[in-house]
Amino acid sequence: MSLAAIGISGIIILLLILFLLGMPVGFAMGLVGFCGFCYVISFKAGLNMLGSVLWDTYSKYGLTVIPLFIFMGQVAFYSGVNEKLYKAAYKWVGQIRGGIAMATVMACSAFAAICGSNAATAATMTTVALPQMDKYGYNSKLSTGAIACGSTLGVVIPPSVVLIIIGLSTEQSIAKLFYGGIGAGVLLALLLMATIYVVCRRHPDWGPVGPKTGFMEKIKGLSGAFEMLVLFSIVMLGLYFGYFTPTEAGAVGSLFAVLISALQRRLTWKGLLLSITDTLRISCMVIMIVAGAMIFGRFLAVTRIPFDIAAWVVDLPVGGAVIMGIIFTIYIIGGAVMDALALLLITIPIFFPVARQLGYDPVWFGVTITVVTTLGAVTPPVGATTYVVGGMAKDVPLEDVFKGVTYFLPAYILCVIILMIFPGLVLYLPGLLK
Repeated sequence: MSLAAIGISGIIILLLILFLLGMPVGFAMGLVGFCGFCYVISFKAGLNMLGSVLWDTYSKYGLTVIPLFIFMGQVAFYSGVNEKLYKAAYKWVGQIRGGIAMATVMACSAFAAICGSNAATAATMTTVALPQMDKYGYNSKLSTGAIACGSTLGVVIPPSVVLIIIGLSTEQSIAKLFYGGIGAGVLLALLLMATIYVVCRRHPDWGPVGPKTGFMEKIKGLSGAFEMLVLFSIVMLGLYFGYFTPTEAGAVGSLFAVLISALQRRLTWKGLLLSITDTLRISCMVIMIVAGAMIFGRFLAVTRIPFDIAAWVVDLPVGGAVIMGIIFTIYIIGGAVMDALALLLITIPIFFPVARQLGYDPVWFGVTITVVTTLGAVTPPVGATTYVVGGMAKDVPLEDVFKGVTYFLPAYILCVIILMIFPGLVLYLPGLLK
């Protein structure tokens, strides 16, 4: 059997057997990678590779940024910042047809900026926003679709765990990826809101007009977003002016999240304990996925599949934009059948060198593929975010949730096309960093 055939067999086993059997992603990638490496080289070499990869992965200081930002988001979640964000957004756009759904997207954007987690944002906004939309007679397809898609902004708008992992994997500046994610995240949020407007023009009864609010009431409502603005400003401005590294930014953000919540007496001891517990659970899951992907990546490297694919893509008799379109299509398909973070970690060693060779900016590529893979968070059969919303919206059939999501899928495609035509939307802010 050729090396390429061995590599393809490993990928098929990983995707079609272990994932479908429900094995955790990190363990599945690690197991296939270790067995495949042993088969190609030797058992002794496999043990040496396993030890070196685990040591290199878990001894990286840069990985400490993951639990810190996750903890910051969990504290914000359990202190009830999400409810205040939703009320602030609602006062500004609630009186527009479909405005409550738009407010939900805005609140998702704001909460994602301090959380960075799709699942946490989806769970939060389903709890807070869905009852409000039901109260005002919103169609369940529109309301659940808006929540599911709005929640995917958690991996685009910084601080994003996915962007952190991309930065560590490609040895890029995490601060630059964060600033690049702002432009892409704002664009995607605006396109999602535009989708709601278009849908409500076609189906006026899906998004009834909410009560009007005066200008002063709108201004007062901004006080509900004060905590988020403080946290976001501390983290991003500190990174921009070089006062601290991304890891230090996570630590400072976590400290201020606890202080703000404690001073307002919104964080109970039970909430703090749950924040710590969830942070440990999520951090261990993410870091195990990273380790498993590293092991699987070593296996792919010895089969030379990444190099063969890169050579094949580069040699295609088409322009660079067409090649990037092919790569993005692969990410869309792959994101629909496996975890987005795992997909990125497996494919970055393959396609990142291709993008660099074609002359694309690494920050632009890292941010744009993050937008592309967010499609996987809402499309079946994985669609983790959609399942979170469907699981919490007890009175809404899962079929209706997925139908609602389909209305928003063109917004993701359009976002990627715009980013390809106008890369400055991603690169302008990173270019201002010192």
